[in-house]
Amino acid sequence: MEIKEKVREKYGEAALRVASGGSSCCGSAPSSLGCVDPITSNLYDSSETSQVPQDAVLASLGCGNPTALARLNPGETVLDLGSGGGIDVLLSARRVGPAGKAYGLDMTDEMLALARQNQRKAGVENVEFLKGEIEHIPLPDNSVDVIISNCVINLSADKDQVLREAFRVLKPGGRLAVSDVVTRGEMPPEIRERVLLWVGCIAGALEENEYRAKLAAAGFESVDVEPTRIYRVEDARAFLSGQGIDVDLVAPQVDEKFMSAFIRAVKPAGACGGASCCDR
Repeated sequence: MEIKEKVREKYGEAALRVASGGSSCCGSAPSSLGCVDPITSNLYDSSETSQVPQDAVLASLGCGNPTALARLNPGETVLDLGSGGGIDVLLSARRVGPAGKAYGLDMTDEMLALARQNQRKAGVENVEFLKGEIEHIPLPDNSVDVIISNCVINLSADKDQVLREAFRVLKPGGRLAVSDVVTRGEMPPEIRERVLLWVGCIAGALEENEYRAKLAAAGFESVDVEPTRIYRVEDARAFLSGQGIDVDLVAPQVDEKFMSAFIRAVKPAGACGGASCCDR
């Protein structure tokens, strides 16, 4: 099964669990389901969770809180890549106000149904959830002020295409403000693969300098990678032991090398995206 289908299946199952009264894996679910709290717990404070339905909180599979760190202004248009149960879309919609709009993009029917249900419960009107893939965003060139995402770009098998699409739909001067899992430095491939299965649910996180390079190659400037949570080997001890890894032996190679980060970048004011405005 290719990565995209694994992601679709995983997120669809998570949405169905929430809809039936449970919680999403890697969110508030128990560790018996293979989930580890240090990644996804305590990302939103009570002032934020009180603004959205509980199902939106339970369905969160993120690794950060991009809405808290992103600069969102009244009247702006925001796009959330991989919007899941809709928590970041709903919070963004409230921040940009009635004159603004928040789009959520997701490829999973079950998550889209849950997100639209959460929108109705929240009574937020300036929101639209779209079905599609983050590699092919169904919005026009130069139409979005801010792109957010919460631990989703790392799940794509074609991150270069995702970043090119993000650049295309952003208005000149538009901002990318995403949370994602990144790595720091090199380590043995077999260790990297197993740890990333824990830290990213599906292996795929970029090394931080590679992330910067890909953003620059897509045309972005003012790129910044700010760690928000640095994971210690103790956070993954139980998982790694279950994978047959001698945790104490590999600790020096993995400790503090996996982190959630807030990644910022800007589309240059004089740039455009897509064939509709210029050749790139």
